[in-house]
Amino acid sequence: MKKIYLCLLSSLTLLFFANCQKLDSLLHEPALSPEQFLASHHWTQISFGSLSFILDQPSSTFFVYFLSLTYLYACYVFWKAPHLDWSKKFWSLGFLFTGIAAILAGTSYQALGYELKCEARAICKWTTWWEINYEILQNIGMNGFLAAGAFSHATSKTRRALLYYAVFNSIIYACLVLYGALTADRFLVSFEFLELSCLPSVLFFLVSTIFGFLKKRDSMNFHLMNTWLFLVLIMISYVTYMELGLTSLLWERHIWFSENDVLHVGLIVWVFYIVKFIPEKVRDKS
Repeated sequence: MKKIYLCLLSSLTLLFFANCQKLDSLLHEPALSPEQFLASHHWTQISFGSLSFILDQPSSTFFVYFLSLTYLYACYVFWKAPHLDWSKKFWSLGFLFTGIAAILAGTSYQALGYELKCEARAICKWTTWWEINYEILQNIGMNGFLAAGAFSHATSKTRRALLYYAVFNSIIYACLVLYGALTADRFLVSFEFLELSCLPSVLFFLVSTIFGFLKKRDSMNFHLMNTWLFLVLIMISYVTYMELGLTSLLWERHIWFSENDVLHVGLIVWVFYIVKFIPEKVRDKS
């Protein structure tokens, strides 16, 4: 039986690596050459001795890496907060995964976007394995926040159901994204699919904290309600900025502020709000 399992695992591993390159077949739409990429982006050449690379979107790179540091700082603050109960532990876990995810996203979407997607290619790629791993970790982070909400706003069977959902959502989403990467399915590896996977969690946060505040009028629910309403406002601002095409309009005037910058700056403020008001107030529901 062990030999059968070992053979099966080896076959799946070989199949995985044999199909890894399929992700490269997802090209930028409309087609974008490396020259067009550089002509439309703000970038700078970085050299360290014999090492030389193109740093794409320097200001955006700063914002997203700074965001990753704020996530990791929030992870530390929650873990060191007094009365370390399960809700605080899962807040900390959520920020740990989203912090690592932000580093991966910033590297592929911003800092090394040209090197990873366009260098030595006729047409730039649409996505990379950095972004696949970012999406998986970001989803796990959001489910960490959901688990925190399960402990602070649910009990008994409801809490157990939410925790099971968080685990299965993470596993199923990761499997679907990996399947999408290995079969070059554009939707399954998209940011939109990531948003859909996180939507039920955000709805739970909103409903549970709004009803919690209306019922108790307490400080914890007030600040948690503000936290998730603020996140929704940030996402609306991001989508509106993108749909209005403000990035291209500003970039034509050499004002390098994109929809991703709207998202990242908003999230930086969001995290600082959380760090200031949530760690000392959040408690497990008895």
